[in-house]
Amino acid sequence: MRQGTSFRTLFIPSVVVLAFMASAAAAGTGEPHASYATVGTETSVPYGWLDFCGRQPQECNQPVLQAVDVNLTSETWQILNRINRHVNHTIEPLSNLAHWGTMLDHWDYPTDGKGDCKIYALYKRKLLMEAGVPRQALLMTIVRDLNGEGHAILTVKTNKGEFTLDNLTDEIRPWDATGYHFLKRQSQENPNVWVAVVPSKPVVSSLQ
Repeated sequence: MRQGTSFRTLFIPSVVVLAFMASAAAAGTGEPHASYATVGTETSVPYGWLDFCGRQPQECNQPVLQAVDVNLTSETWQILNRINRHVNHTIEPLSNLAHWGTMLDHWDYPTDGKGDCKIYALYKRKLLMEAGVPRQALLMTIVRDLNGEGHAILTVKTNKGEFTLDNLTDEIRPWDATGYHFLKRQSQENPNVWVAVVPSKPVVSSLQ
């Protein structure tokens, strides 16, 4: 998983830039708009989440709730941006191995102010829930980044589309304007159930 930093400059393919500009143009002067990802069947739960639940059972022993999208208002958008920037500039980026001394994925809150992408995403999720954003709209998400490496981000599902909070940028982007390959994310109803994200474009196999 990428540790990253909010000060890192990313190379964004032109098609991604155009997608984001189109989304912004569609939004006009109001809140931004985005599309919705298509999710498939249940899939494997990340080891890091299972381990996190074993150490923090109160965080995972949660009731199954009806799916809810957050109402994206100007106020909500400001809250998302404030918390995204706050966390990106508060946590010191540190790899999983350097931080915990293990190659096994370790998910946690930034109790010592350090961590990699999972720690950023988990902490944003926690702060947003404390700010009143419904849990069902805050989904831990696993992707492959622009370098093809595993990376964790937070997806926020709203009534105006899905947006990503990412420790590699302070900009909140529509999910399909990141250039990432989305793999899986939490179910809206149950955070302990994970569902596959269906690719927006066909993936061509190298196998003949």
